[in-house]
Amino acid sequence: MKKVFSMLAIAAAMAACSSGPHYVINGNIEGADSVLFLLQKRDAGSMVTIDSAMAYKGSFKMKGGPVDKPEMVLLAVKDSRMRTQFYLENAEITITGKLDSLYGASITGSKTHEEYSGLVNSLNALSDKYTEVYNQYQIAEQEGDTALSARLVKQIEAGQLEMTQMQKDFVRNNPASFAAPQVLAGLTYEMSGTEIESLINAMDTAVANTALVKELKERALKMKAVEVGQKAPDFTLNDPEGNPVSLYSKVGSKLLLVDFWAAWCGPCRQENPNVVRVYKEFNKKGFDVFGVSLDRSKDDWVKAIADDKLTWTHVSDLQYWNSAAAQMYAVYAIPANFLLDENGVIIGRNLREQALYDKVKEMLGN
Repeated sequence: MKKVFSMLAIAAAMAACSSGPHYVINGNIEGADSVLFLLQKRDAGSMVTIDSAMAYKGSFKMKGGPVDKPEMVLLAVKDSRMRTQFYLENAEITITGKLDSLYGASITGSKTHEEYSGLVNSLNALSDKYTEVYNQYQIAEQEGDTALSARLVKQIEAGQLEMTQMQKDFVRNNPASFAAPQVLAGLTYEMSGTEIESLINAMDTAVANTALVKELKERALKMKAVEVGQKAPDFTLNDPEGNPVSLYSKVGSKLLLVDFWAAWCGPCRQENPNVVRVYKEFNKKGFDVFGVSLDRSKDDWVKAIADDKLTWTHVSDLQYWNSAAAQMYAVYAIPANFLLDENGVIIGRNLREQALYDKVKEMLGN
C-alpha cells in the first residue's frame, strides 16, 4: 500500500510539473520531410539553439520552458538560410507555411507576436503605398521633371514620418507589450534621449526590467548628453597621417558639421555628394566639416576620402563600431551628424539631404 501511495505521489508531482508554464510549438511546414528545425535565440551576440525537432511529412512539435518572458526567437532549418522569426512565450503556438518561403509562415497562438505582427502588417501596407510614390519619383528624375520630383520627395518624406509615428504610437499605446522594446530599439536613431526615456518610463515594470530596455536606458542617457542644446563633448583622434586632431581645434567656425561615416557604408557614400555641395557653397561663409570615420581599414578610408572628394579634416581610430567618438556621441547607425555653432553647442542632429542644406542656408544666409 505504501508503495502504491508513493507511486501515486510521484505521478501527481510529474503531472503538476507538466502542467506548469511551458511552450508548445506545432509546426506544419509543407515540403519539410526529414528536415531538422532549430529554435534559436540571440545571447551575448551569438545565436544559441534552445530546442530542436525533426519534421516528418511537414509536421513537428517542440515543447519546453518555462519561458521567463516573451522574447524574439528564430525557427531555422539546420545548415540553410531558411528561417522565420516570432515571439516565443508560454503558450501553444502554431507555425504554418512552406519550406521554400519559411520567412512568410503564419504564426498564431503567441499574444506578443500577434501584437507585433499587427504593427508590421500596418507598416508594410504603408510601405507599399509609398514604394509606388518612390517609383514615380525615379521616373520624374529620369525625365528631368524637377517640379514633380520635388512634390514626390515631400510625399516620400511625409510617408517616412508617418511610419515613424506609427511605431512611436505602438510603443506609447502598448506599455505592457514585450514587443514594445524591440520596436523602440529600431527608432532610437530618429529620437532624442529625452523622448526615449519618456517612453521607457511609461512601460509596465515587467517590460521595463528586460535586458533590452536596460540597454536602451543606458543609450538614452548617452544621447541626452549630445542632444540639441547641449555643449558637444570634445575628443581627439588621428588624421590619416597619424596626427592627433581634437574636435575643439576645429570649433570656432560659424557652423561645424561633425560627420560620422565610413567607406563601407552605402548610405554614407550616397550622402557624401550632398555634404560636398553644402561645403562648396557655404565654406567661405563659415561652414566647415569634421569627418569621423568608423572604418577598420586605413586604405579603404583614405581611398573613399579621395574618391568622394571630401576636402575637409578627417579623423578615425579605425575601431569600427567601437570608435571612441561614436561611443561618446551615442552613434548606433550611420550616416549620423551633429551641427555645432561657433561655441560648440549642438544646434542640429542627423540633418541629411535637403534638410542639411536648408539649415545651413538659414544660419548663414545667401
